[in-house]
Amino acid sequence: MGLGPGGSEFLTFRAKAALEEAQVIIGYKTYLGFIEDLLTGKQVISSGMRKEIERAGLAVQYARQGQTVAVVSSGDPGVYGMAGLILELVPESVEVEVIPGVTAATSAAAVLGAPLMHDFAVISLSDILTPWETIAQRLHAAAQADFIIVLYNPKSKGRDTQIARARDIIRSHRQDDTPVGIVRNAKRRGEYRVLTTLGNMLDEDIDMLSTVIIGNSQTRIENGHMVTPRGYRL
Repeated sequence: MGLGPGGSEFLTFRAKAALEEAQVIIGYKTYLGFIEDLLTGKQVISSGMRKEIERAGLAVQYARQGQTVAVVSSGDPGVYGMAGLILELVPESVEVEVIPGVTAATSAAAVLGAPLMHDFAVISLSDILTPWETIAQRLHAAAQADFIIVLYNPKSKGRDTQIARARDIIRSHRQDDTPVGIVRNAKRRGEYRVLTTLGNMLDEDIDMLSTVIIGNSQTRIENGHMVTPRGYRL
């Protein structure tokens, strides 16, 4: 199930009901912290980064014992989340429901204005599971095709060069004055946004809590909002 940005106010009704129904709730410890008020009376299993296979295995184990289990992801579980891994591991005898949530792309877009009003591509810059050569190829293709580009996992302490390399790839296909929006902690406590340009975006603070949205050739700034026109005749 997807928690959305975090906090009960951004949970769907179905997601909240699933948490109430669950006997066991499993997730990354940071994400569980967003819903502490909904965990009372539940068996809660938390773990750290890169423990996804372990969490999925435990979920299947408890489900096979007849327990109702909720495996939580931030955003949407089917967008760089746990849904795919669960479905790969679960036997036919265990029923699975994938409950969607508000993903980072749409959370950040709402903070910035309306930058995703036309075709867009979501690309993760994490090369832990995907080779950088593949990521670079996708960046070239999306930039050349004039997609609005949403960058997930742009930068971490151990991966601090990918964002600059990605910017350079996109810059080879776009003007330096292309609008860029950077949102940190979208729809969470400590939310921060900045509007900048492709040429200047690396001057801003970017980390793993940031989502970067790079406009296409039609994107512009309107009254402090990042907007990509849909094409309506005004």
